[in-house]
Amino acid sequence: MTALKPNWAARRSMQVLGTRARANPPHLFIGNTQMSTQTLADPNIGNETLAKQWAKKYVQNLELETQDEQLSDRLKLAKVVSQEGRERTAQTLSNTLRLVSAQAWNKTEALLAKEVQRHHIDPRLINPWEIAADSFRIYDKVLAVYTQQGKPQNISVSVAMGAANGSAHFYEQEIEVQTDRIPPSRLATIVGGDIGTIRKKYTATDPRLIGFVSMQFHYTSQMLLELLSPVEQMLVGSYFKVIDDHLYMPLQRAYEAAANLDYNSPILQAVQHWLPLGTEIAVAVCDRAIEQYPHYTSYTGKLSNPTVKISSIRDVEMFQVYLWVCALESNIDVVQQELFPLCVMLYPPLKVNWELVRSLVQFLNEEVRDRLAPRDFKIFSSYLQSVKMMFSPEVLS
Repeated sequence: MTALKPNWAARRSMQVLGTRARANPPHLFIGNTQMSTQTLADPNIGNETLAKQWAKKYVQNLELETQDEQLSDRLKLAKVVSQEGRERTAQTLSNTLRLVSAQAWNKTEALLAKEVQRHHIDPRLINPWEIAADSFRIYDKVLAVYTQQGKPQNISVSVAMGAANGSAHFYEQEIEVQTDRIPPSRLATIVGGDIGTIRKKYTATDPRLIGFVSMQFHYTSQMLLELLSPVEQMLVGSYFKVIDDHLYMPLQRAYEAAANLDYNSPILQAVQHWLPLGTEIAVAVCDRAIEQYPHYTSYTGKLSNPTVKISSIRDVEMFQVYLWVCALESNIDVVQQELFPLCVMLYPPLKVNWELVRSLVQFLNEEVRDRLAPRDFKIFSSYLQSVKMMFSPEVLS
């Protein structure tokens, strides 16, 4: 196993960026990343198994918070998930998709325009029409799948309801309805390859370009969901998370690296042991950050804000996926060449400072150490240390 010397790797990345860095990440959605050893060893089986995990999280255990008790009505929910309801929802979004794609790019450009010059990115590599077109094509395909019929299945929705007068008193109600919509697990097999191709195309030229693509997708999802009712947001959001997961996670790279290892490889087994703990670790890391920085406010609000916390959890999960790739490839190249430059470009405009990032990395190291067996942790320790040194005050102030 080889790992670049931390400070050398970080400074080399900074030289490539041509700038000193500050901090703030995109909202990178990771989702539930539990996989079996067979998942990582076989790219085809991997997609299928990972998608099943998404289905458990995004379909069978959906959650909704609302002050409108009428939204909890089983008949209303059944109407939204019916064939007719899904077609109506998809039509609403399709009618505005082109406009939203253009607006999403305007927001992306406004956020990152200064970073192009600051980080000496060749502007000729950034083709807004191509990025918007790729985004449009994926969302158009996803909406088409949303209207298709599959096998009837039950989905359970946990509704947290509060009084319409703004009372802080909430109660939960479990609602189960049947729908024939295509589950996210199936969606992953339909669009996963397309999104993986898009990701590979942009990271191959300059890994930082994926930052522009990710923000384009982020704003597109955000603006489309704003057009929907809470129930529709919940259902369509589970589809959009499949898009985000495939775009932000280096899944294909993990599959390819795993395929090169022996089935009984200690590295493969260590990754497998970590995988089911990913979300639990991310939640623990973010809870500690909220406790340590109760007044910290980023571009989108305080760390304790529910939306910000969800995004933070997903970012920590994303860091974990990159560390798994490091172990599977036995080097830190994916962090040095992709993750670190991406953070350096996106964190400053999103107003996340490096002190917070350093704390998150330290908490991550501790939470992983406490949960993994010593022999497994040893496999990842050098990569965790390298990441810690990359974001150190000596490199980033």
